[in-house]
Amino acid sequence: MDRITIRLPRQQVEMLEKLVEAGEFPTVSEAVRYSVRALLEKYGDRVMREADQISFNG
Repeated sequence: MDRITIRLPRQQVEMLEKLVEAGEFPTVSEAVRYSVRALLEKYGDRVMREADQISFNG
């Protein structure tokens, strides 16, 4: 697994920590991974199709 560094507003970090404290996720990292997976599921196919069209047309 690769590591990346992100900066988030304090309020978002606190909310992630609360999700962990509530038992929704085992760690803040897992909560972020879940969020990234959801984002990629929602937008990934469209972005890949658009990238293919740009490559094909360019």
